[in-house]
Amino acid sequence: MDRREFLEALALGAAAGLPLASRSALASDGDALYDVPRYGNVSLLHFTDCHAQMLPEYFREPDVNLGVAGAAGKPPHLVGKAFLEAYGIPPASREAYAFTYLDFAQAAKTYGKLGGFAHLATLVKRLKASRPGALLLDGGDTWQGSAVSLWTRGQDMVEAQKALGVDIMTGHWEFTYGQDRVKQVVDHDFKGSIEFLAQNVATADFGDPVFKAYTLREINGVPVAIIGQAFPYTPIANPRYMVAEWTFGIKEAELQKRVDEARSKGAKVVVLLSHNGMDVDLKLAARVRGIDAILGGHTHDGVPRPVAVKNAGGTTLVTNAGCNGKFLAVLDFDYGDGRIRGWRYRLLPVFSNLLPADPRMQALIEKTRAPHAAKLGEKLAVTEGLLYRRGNFNGSADQMILDAMLAVKGAQIAFSPGFRWGTTLLPGDAITLEDVMSWSAITYPYSTLTDISGEMIKTILEDVCDNLFNPDPYYQQGGDMVRVGGLTYTCTPGETVGKRITDMRLGGRPIEASKTYKVAGWAPVAEGAKGEPIWEVIAAYLRDRKTVPPPTLNLPKLVGVEGNLGIA
Repeated sequence: MDRREFLEALALGAAAGLPLASRSALASDGDALYDVPRYGNVSLLHFTDCHAQMLPEYFREPDVNLGVAGAAGKPPHLVGKAFLEAYGIPPASREAYAFTYLDFAQAAKTYGKLGGFAHLATLVKRLKASRPGALLLDGGDTWQGSAVSLWTRGQDMVEAQKALGVDIMTGHWEFTYGQDRVKQVVDHDFKGSIEFLAQNVATADFGDPVFKAYTLREINGVPVAIIGQAFPYTPIANPRYMVAEWTFGIKEAELQKRVDEARSKGAKVVVLLSHNGMDVDLKLAARVRGIDAILGGHTHDGVPRPVAVKNAGGTTLVTNAGCNGKFLAVLDFDYGDGRIRGWRYRLLPVFSNLLPADPRMQALIEKTRAPHAAKLGEKLAVTEGLLYRRGNFNGSADQMILDAMLAVKGAQIAFSPGFRWGTTLLPGDAITLEDVMSWSAITYPYSTLTDISGEMIKTILEDVCDNLFNPDPYYQQGGDMVRVGGLTYTCTPGETVGKRITDMRLGGRPIEASKTYKVAGWAPVAEGAKGEPIWEVIAAYLRDRKTVPPPTLNLPKLVGVEGNLGIA
């Protein structure tokens, strides 16, 4: 950010009524936090999983992120005090607020909102100015997660990416706009500006690559290869028909070939831009040689320090950069004498009150939102409690959605997907239509009411639970556990598939395998599904109530998790 842009940003702050003394104090704090001295000669900036959140927001980190088998008690499966102790973060600090759920509502009032593309743009410009040749990498899940992104089919975020200066990206939720839309953006909107990389996406007929696998860039005289890895389970976690002509997968062997090929072409530093999820990346790093670092996403884990993984070729650094625009990662390598001599890594929280809004990005955001502002701002109700949606099991926003489905659909049981994205609201906040859309804006939003047998209910819960707690990360294929309303159950994460879910009850009575129950759900992946969009169900529920008391969380009884550092 140059001096003129900084002065423009201060003018925006003054117009918003921020006192000069406050601006000076905030600027001092920001200078300290964001003064990241340049190191070495190769710099990469990385953000991921912003889920189309252009504005600053609150986002509470999980209080349950269980690791199983070899992952128990290790990053990224640390929460709360265990997280702070592992990374040497002082309690009740600004960083403790950014990285954990502890005292969240009070800390949010103290430290404010995070993220926002205008504030992120300021930080990107500042870091690029001190790091000539630095590349900005976007790990995907960028075009989905807001009303405006849904209504514009991701075009708002495409324009924001270009304005932000993104150099390279990969994807996941982008594919839910359909393969034709993705190719349209990649081949036209991104042409000459952003490279979309995915070595693990091929045509279903002949196995031809759909996207470029990697790119070679020279940074300060050092040849650097960036390889793209899209979410490998897109056709499983999301509707298959949206990418009917493409195949996905981890494709380890193909990745090793791409690494070797890039090395043979002169790459001295090789980085994987991944949307695998951190547990998958940790396993992958131990099995594929020649990758210096994995800049990861998908699981929304804000991990302050890379995990160094040994493999046959040396060591790979594995990172994950959080979500919702909260963080910007800075990875610096010092390459020389034919080797990487050292590295530095910082995961910087993007505090919107410490970083002035970039005027050009702010103007783009306002222009993009203007046609939709009145609709987005509709006040549906007021929440009396903290509403959040992040963790292995029901969050309070999830519970509100389940309560809405039970009430509006007339169901006995409700299932809501274990999506990790969506804003957090503080007690006393208005719940607007924009907030509801931040929890529900997808291209297959249909709500359903189905008669399902007790046997099938158990099968569904077991299947999703295995996606989350299978001890082999390569079989962890979804989000968090499906959120459940009406039904109570016991969960033993360390058990084997088919044995994790027990004691299912409805109204205190055991679920009968042969009996059918009315089950509400949404986001069906089957082609041809129909139903009222889930945001209409939630909005109707909220309009009718006006005030939402703190929801009573319907959490499973957990067995065998005593001492696990991934639960508060």
